[in-house]
Amino acid sequence: MRVAIEGTTLGLSSGGLARYTAELSLALARTFPEDEFYLVSDRPFAMPTAAPANLKRGGGPRNAAERRWWLWGLARELSRLGADLVHGPDFSVPYLARRPSVLTLHDLSPWMNPGWHRAAQRVRRRTPALLELGIATMVVTPGETVRRQAIERFRLRPDRVVAVPEAAAPWFGPVEPKVPDGAPYFLFVGTLEPRKNLPALLDAWREVRQSHPVDLVLAGRKRADFPEFPGSNGETGLRWIGEVPDGALAELYSGALALVYPSLYEGFGLPVLEAMQCGSPVIASRAVEETAGDAAVYAGDAREMAEAMRVLCRDSERVAELRGKSLARARQFTWERTARGTYEVYREARRRFGE
Repeated sequence: MRVAIEGTTLGLSSGGLARYTAELSLALARTFPEDEFYLVSDRPFAMPTAAPANLKRGGGPRNAAERRWWLWGLARELSRLGADLVHGPDFSVPYLARRPSVLTLHDLSPWMNPGWHRAAQRVRRRTPALLELGIATMVVTPGETVRRQAIERFRLRPDRVVAVPEAAAPWFGPVEPKVPDGAPYFLFVGTLEPRKNLPALLDAWREVRQSHPVDLVLAGRKRADFPEFPGSNGETGLRWIGEVPDGALAELYSGALALVYPSLYEGFGLPVLEAMQCGSPVIASRAVEETAGDAAVYAGDAREMAEAMRVLCRDSERVAELRGKSLARARQFTWERTARGTYEVYREARRRFGE
């Protein structure tokens, strides 16, 4: 099979969309060495590191007409490549259904609260049409919760939508911190955006810090629609370190008392699984329950978050217990499993195309 994967998200400096596209394309190429996979985009992007020979860079627009990428350019590039199928890993597929296509719908957050995605007007307008008109042959979601939500909201046939769980990158794992005697800290990793519910996390940490000398580290890209960062005036113990290189993330996760992830809504919550694969305890909202299972401590508001944080500050045995649960939970997810599940969706899309 020759598959084209739309790679525009690889131009993002960080975040779950870029991670998904990179890790899935690598896993597909490694798991199915007899097939060819091409990453294509109308914008500059970096190829994933250590790409196998059968994961290749495709082309982009060649003239003014092809700059209308989703209407003309991508379709023409697929023809030049002789692609059997196209996968849109970021809520879209070509507008003209000339070959089988698979669309990944990561979550329904663009349609749930306009304040969560002020720059998502195009997705809110375009994706429902691609789904409801059947232009996307098959749809992949990261879990059963999003699958059910998609079927209900967009009136999709259940057999068109398949849940394929994601995974943490294989290089995430427990490591020894370079500064083992540094101040203890709780950690948040993710894009700083309204949906992540960071004000509640800050309230909880400030309450805990009154009785425990523990820091809060926030790591991630600040999105343009995120309000002025709370505590940016130099509050003691609060550290916003911005984007963290991939090579440093495992150490950051491994050294934390816990990853605290209070998001109001998630499709999967990839940082939760990355943290678990590094052996970090996780305190989280129920938004990531499908991913974290029984390995996380769930907190519904700032008060519950603070109580969970206090327990870990004073109970090393509980920390060790949660580290073990995290590692066990993370072992249930691999990108090879994700690749095999996605490949089966590709086969089904080819079988169904034209029905």
